Amino acid sequence: MPLDIAPFQARRARLLQTLQAAGGGVAIIPTAPERIRNRDTHYGYRFDSYFYYLTGFREPDAVLVLVAGDTPRSILFCRTKDLEREIWDGYRFGPEAAREAFGFDEARPIAELDAQLALLFANQPAIFHSVGYEPAWDTRVTEALNQVRAQARTGCHSPSQIRDVRSLIDEMRLIKDAAEIATMRRAAEISAGAHRRAMRTARPDAWEYEVEAELIHEFRRHGSQAPAYGSIVASGANACVLHYVENDCRMQDGDLLLIDAGCELDGYASDITRSFPVNGRFSGPQKAAYELVLAAQAAAIAEIRPGADWNAGHDAATRVLAQGFIDLGLLEGSLDGVLESGSYRQFYMHRTGHWLGLDVHDAGEYKIAGNWRPLVAGNMLTVEPGCYIRPADGVPEVFWNIGIRIEDDALVTDSGCDIITIATPKSVADIEAVMAER
Repeated sequence: MPLDIAPFQARRARLLQTLQAAGGGVAIIPTAPERIRNRDTHYGYRFDSYFYYLTGFREPDAVLVLVAGDTPRSILFCRTKDLEREIWDGYRFGPEAAREAFGFDEARPIAELDAQLALLFANQPAIFHSVGYEPAWDTRVTEALNQVRAQARTGCHSPSQIRDVRSLIDEMRLIKDAAEIATMRRAAEISAGAHRRAMRTARPDAWEYEVEAELIHEFRRHGSQAPAYGSIVASGANACVLHYVENDCRMQDGDLLLIDAGCELDGYASDITRSFPVNGRFSGPQKAAYELVLAAQAAAIAEIRPGADWNAGHDAATRVLAQGFIDLGLLEGSLDGVLESGSYRQFYMHRTGHWLGLDVHDAGEYKIAGNWRPLVAGNMLTVEPGCYIRPADGVPEVFWNIGIRIEDDALVTDSGCDIITIATPKSVADIEAVMAER
């Protein structure tokens, strides 16, 4: 299916306008380099998110340059056509075809970049690039800047500022456009199907990695290029390890299984967590803890709307969880006392969500001038309270090794929010019904 380049052109135009409003200058946004896995074998290539957001271009060895001024322009530097290399590595566009296909004003061979940078910097007020992200790029930009400074006696003036371009793009990326939302809805649909498949295939005495394989099968079967992050398939005590990724234990009858997994589709992440009994039926303590986390998530979702601050959902979920820990006999004292002392963190120690987009923990600040950012329509975030009960003195043994997280992806709308992962079974009754189909 041909790429719709209009959203990428619109984003470049918006960034050029932002650069112009900031006084003008030149922005440099490189894609990610290829990385050696071992000897002469590379890791699977994945483009840089900032670069892809503005270009839609997936090849390595590419750089986008935006020049703001009287005649704004976008320039792509990329690999030249090489028919012999294409026999080994596959198709590459080359500058001319890339310019046409992706709508750039100009395109040039990547080998010309260093010579061109000094020319592009000359007589510009500022340079915008990802300061400190890649030391090699800091050096490269500085060397080009010094070449311009060396020409001062000819009347050429050099940029007086170097600014971080990521902060400008982050603000754009926080509000998803229609193309991004459509892609993320499809990614959520694929991931929801993968979680349903996992519920239907998990069983006592199977291995966690068998369930992981079912997830990956469903991702790829529906066109996803890869998991958005390392899938967590954690049974029993493993579910109390927040970033457990070994996925190499045999699942036992009576265990809960926590799966945190989502696919990446055309660069965009989905992120879903579900927790369910390996044998298909919640025990009494498992159900009590699960429904507590479910209630906490509902309280957080109720706070997601334009104008609400980022932290409102976390505060709401934490209050529900803290009271629940008291009611279940996990903690003693009053709700206010438990919240003030932070003793609830024994069982809930992470935040209730994060931005979601091209990165699973997506770009964008959570506070502005020290205050939590107000949500706006187009924000995409996760909602993921949890409960992790490790064996400890004073903790009733019936709750030991219960680890639960429930995570969905929420799009802020004009009037509230839309849970785009809603097709993933979540209630106790729905989970048990799906598992009964095994």
